[in-house]
Amino acid sequence: MLKKLQHKYALSQQGAKDLIKACFACTLSYLILMFPVGLLYFLVIDLMNGKIPQNKIAFYCIGSVICLVLIFFSTWIQYNATFLSTYVESGVRRITLAEKLRKLPLSFFGKKDLSDLTSTIMTDCTSLEQTFSHYIPELVGSIISTTIISVSLFFFNWKMAIAALWVLPIAFCIVLFSSNVQNALGRRQMSVKVACADGIQECLETLRDLKSNNAENEYLFGLDKKIKAVEKRAIISELGTAVFVVSAQLILKLGIATTALTGGILLSKGDLDVLTFFMFLLVASRIYDPMQATLINLAAIIGSKVQIDRMNEILDHTVQSGNSQLSNKGYDIEFKNVGFAYNNTENILQDVSFTAKQGEVTALIGPSGGGKTTVSRLAARFWDINKGKISVGGMDISKVDPETLLSLYSIVFQDVTLFNNTIMENIRIGRKDATDKEVLKAARLAHCDEFAEKLPNHWNTLIGENGSELSGGERQRISIARAFLKNAPIILLDEATASLDVENETVIQEALSTLIQNKTVIVIAHRMRTVSGADKIVVLKDGFVAEHGSHVELINQEGVYKRMVQLQTQAQCWTF
Repeated sequence: MLKKLQHKYALSQQGAKDLIKACFACTLSYLILMFPVGLLYFLVIDLMNGKIPQNKIAFYCIGSVICLVLIFFSTWIQYNATFLSTYVESGVRRITLAEKLRKLPLSFFGKKDLSDLTSTIMTDCTSLEQTFSHYIPELVGSIISTTIISVSLFFFNWKMAIAALWVLPIAFCIVLFSSNVQNALGRRQMSVKVACADGIQECLETLRDLKSNNAENEYLFGLDKKIKAVEKRAIISELGTAVFVVSAQLILKLGIATTALTGGILLSKGDLDVLTFFMFLLVASRIYDPMQATLINLAAIIGSKVQIDRMNEILDHTVQSGNSQLSNKGYDIEFKNVGFAYNNTENILQDVSFTAKQGEVTALIGPSGGGKTTVSRLAARFWDINKGKISVGGMDISKVDPETLLSLYSIVFQDVTLFNNTIMENIRIGRKDATDKEVLKAARLAHCDEFAEKLPNHWNTLIGENGSELSGGERQRISIARAFLKNAPIILLDEATASLDVENETVIQEALSTLIQNKTVIVIAHRMRTVSGADKIVVLKDGFVAEHGSHVELINQEGVYKRMVQLQTQAQCWTF
């Protein structure tokens, strides 16, 4: 049962247990709320007899106090079991989603954008807080308590019980039959919400480009349409839910009428006494009011399925797994007949084979879209290949836990990601337990001192969101410093010096030559001067290895590499 609840509502094991406790707490609370009705019933009996006996006055006074005490404690238990537990579970759910995202292959993120995932972790979790604190426990509590009360009514008079209760299953069926409509409306509403959030995020991120191209008005016009679409979809969704809920609530109203009508007929025939008639009217009024709110809760639970499905899409996705122990002998990286496609239809790599040896620099070059960056990502198991084998020191990387495998790699990406923290802490990400002395040593090897010591707080200067206070070259140097600090046996450099000027590029390359000694290095670059000194050059074109060899060997061939060198030489000679 716990596992079913966990999957149905995207809960943790403790969250599922807490949900069951909340349902029982609500049931207890609702049953206790009927105690005053029973007390009132006996009071009316005494009043109808003409006078309340002296010994009963104390009974009713003490009974009233006991009812108040029981209601207080049951409400307190209900509050803790619903609200407090829900907020704890909400935090657990967000952390669980974030942890799962950390373990998912990058192929998953290729199908999702940032705003969609942010909406799942933040907005969807927030909307489900109300579902688990209000809707589900109150619905279950209402159903159980109403069932108990309904069964007891049949012992008094089965005809009156039917007259009072026939509306309940019909009202519930009306709302339940709306599930397909509500889910369809919910998916469409979520789609326009994600599109709107994506548009806002894109606007903020590209504001500089929009202004420089005088495209703000046109873009904002499109964004305004997305915002209006959210408003329109919200109204349609509310209307679609209201049609079923209001119809069900109208059916409930008929219950009072049929109770009064049936009671009047039975009373006139002498088959029902006035006191029982009064009791049924009292119970009916007590049942129907909460039931109207319960129908709204039921509709809200049905509507929450969209958010739950979005969470389960993350939680149920297959993670990359493997051994936590390394078994490699050396650090040669071998690609053997590797094939790969991002969407299982468009082949990016086809039958790629080469070896990047330890102690050598292997350069990957070729036309844009040839698969260079993909090869470097596959080498670190950011994705899993479709066919073939990739090994490190003879160890099949598909059988190694990704986090364990990445301990062997230092990676410098073309697109640097920095955090709104100090320069020191941004570099320390390369190795979290590094001392300040070790961080500064790595920073100086990457020549970060040339700009860091000119800043107001030097190494402790906050660099803004994604390093917004730094230039592209300065950001790249911090990324290179991380690689120096980690000092892993395998180094992947993806256009690592692309943002540097010629002078700094030469300095960094000299520093890198110290770092890469006796290590396996894969370099991706477009500048021929960057790769000409590589021990081995692999030319990728259209997903195939077009040719490979040293610079001299490839120049002597009439192939892709020689053509690229000639074109770049011509480009360098171009002037205005």
